[in-house]
Amino acid sequence: MAKAVYAGSFDPPTNGHLYMIREGAQLFSELVVAVGVNPDKRTTFGLEERLRLLRSITQSMPNVRVDHFENQFLIRYAARIGARYVLRGIRNGQDFSYERTMRHVNGDLEPDVTTVFLIPPRHLAETSSSFVKGLVGPEGWREVVRGFVPPEVYEEFIARFADRP
Repeated sequence: MAKAVYAGSFDPPTNGHLYMIREGAQLFSELVVAVGVNPDKRTTFGLEERLRLLRSITQSMPNVRVDHFENQFLIRYAARIGARYVLRGIRNGQDFSYERTMRHVNGDLEPDVTTVFLIPPRHLAETSSSFVKGLVGPEGWREVVRGFVPPEVYEEFIARFADRP
């Protein structure tokens, strides 16, 4: 059976991430959802918070486990844990161009690990953690955000920005 890794910063996990996780759980016998830690990147949620949020949205998926990696290339992490595939989402042409280049570089680094691309449905095509955080502020933002994050993430997200009107 095939193991895959789906990695990201997940700051916070969104409905787009959840779509990818659900699809990956259907496609692969084991899916490792891995938080990539970049010490130079400032995050809204700490590593332990993101791991906990991911565990809460994947708890009903028995073939999904949550992990993290740091100071290594994703493709090397995948090879180290015995994953045969890396799952990536393609939201737009810019994602495709970047991911295609990375797939070629990764193929040189770890030829036994294959990158698999999924295109999310239209209503999730532009959903990203940065987009969701960018919604905070204007009147009614709390209700708008509700449509972009899983219920398990929503309350914690709202609490994080409780000082905003």
